Amino acid sequence: MTGPGQSSGDRASDRVYLDHAATTPMCAAAVEAMLPYLVDDFGNPSGAHEESRRARRALEDARDHLAALLGARPGEVVFTSGGTEADNLAVTGTMAGEDTGDGPAALVCSAIEHHAVLATCEALAIRSGRDLRLVGVGKDGVIDLDGLARACSEEVGLVSVMTVNNEIGTIQPVGEVADIVRNGSPRAVVHTDAVQAVPWMDLASATGGADAVSISGHKFGGPKGVGALVVKDRVPLRPLFHGGGHERERRSGTHNLPGIVAMVAALEWTSVHREVTGRRVEQLRDRLADGLIGSVAGTVETGERRCRVPGILHVRFAGVAGEALVVLLDEAGIAVSAGAACASGAVEPSHVLSALGFGAEEASSGIRFSLGPTSTEADVERTLVAVAGAVDRLRD
Repeated sequence: MTGPGQSSGDRASDRVYLDHAATTPMCAAAVEAMLPYLVDDFGNPSGAHEESRRARRALEDARDHLAALLGARPGEVVFTSGGTEADNLAVTGTMAGEDTGDGPAALVCSAIEHHAVLATCEALAIRSGRDLRLVGVGKDGVIDLDGLARACSEEVGLVSVMTVNNEIGTIQPVGEVADIVRNGSPRAVVHTDAVQAVPWMDLASATGGADAVSISGHKFGGPKGVGALVVKDRVPLRPLFHGGGHERERRSGTHNLPGIVAMVAALEWTSVHREVTGRRVEQLRDRLADGLIGSVAGTVETGERRCRVPGILHVRFAGVAGEALVVLLDEAGIAVSAGAACASGAVEPSHVLSALGFGAEEASSGIRFSLGPTSTEADVERTLVAVAGAVDRLRD
C-alpha cells in the first residue's frame, strides 16, 4: 500500500494503516535527504570549523526553503522538537510578562484545541492568574465566531485557534478569526496550530492572518522529533529553554539537522503532490464514509464533509465502545484510533466531542479513520468488511 514517493519501511504488507493523523510513514524524499546528515555531514551547526560550516549552510538553506514554502521570512522560522514544543513556545513565549495596567492579560482559545495548546493555556492561567476564555463550536465542529467576538477584549494577549482539528478534521476560518481578534483585541497575538493542515492545505494562504503558526514534521512524511514555529518578526518571543542562545535567542539547543533537512524535503514533496493526493484521498474517504453508513446500522458521521480536510473521517457507532472497536480492528490488521488516553492509560471521553455537545456515552463511541498518501482502494474495502464484522461482535 505504498504510494508514490512514500517509504514502506518494515510495515507488514497485510496491515492497513489508517492513522495518518497520529503519524505518517516517512516519504522517500525525506529519507534520502536525511541520510547524509546521519553519516557524513554530522557537524554541529554552531561550531567554527569546516564540518560545522557545512552543517550551518545546510541548516540555513533548509530554513530559507521552509520559509518560502510557508510564505514566511527565514528569520521568522524557529526550529523546535515538534508540534507540542511549538505550541508551548507560542503560548508561553508570547504571553510571558504580558501584563496590562489593569491586571494579567487574558487568553482565548477554542474548546477543541489540541491538548498541547489547551493544557498549556490552562497551566499558564493557573500559574499566573490570567483569565482563560474558551470559545465553543457548533455541531459542525467550526468555532462560534460570535462567541469569539464576545471573548475578545482589550486585555486579551493571545488567541489560539487551530487550523484543522486533529480528531474530527474540521477546518477553522483562521482569516476570519484574525479579523475578529484585530477588531476586539488589537494587542493580541493570533496563534494557530496548523499541525494537521499541512498535508491538505497551503499554509501561506490558510494561515495568512496568524502571527504564529505551529507545524510538526512527522504529520506530513517527515521524521518524528522535529517541527517549527513560524512567528512574525513583530511578535516578541521569550524562550522556554535557556542555554546557547540558538534560533536568535528564541530556542536554545543543538539543532536536529538531519530531522530539519528531512522535514523540509517532506514539506516540498507534500506541496508538490498536495492537490492530486487530496483529490484521491477525498474520494477514498467518501467511499469509506458512505460504505460505513450504508452497511453498519447506527453509524453517524461527525461534522460536515464540506468543513473537513480530505484525510480525516470521524464516525460514531451507536452502542459500541470506541476503544473496544479499535482493539478488534487491530486484531483484524486495521490501525485506527479512538478517544484520548489519560496518564493512567484509561480512555476518557473526547473533549472535542464533549465540546460538540455529545454525552459521555456517545463521545466514547467515536472512531477516527485518517488516510494519507499511502492509502488505497483495497485498504478502504478491507476496512469496510472488518468494521462491519467487529461492530456485530461487540453488539452481540
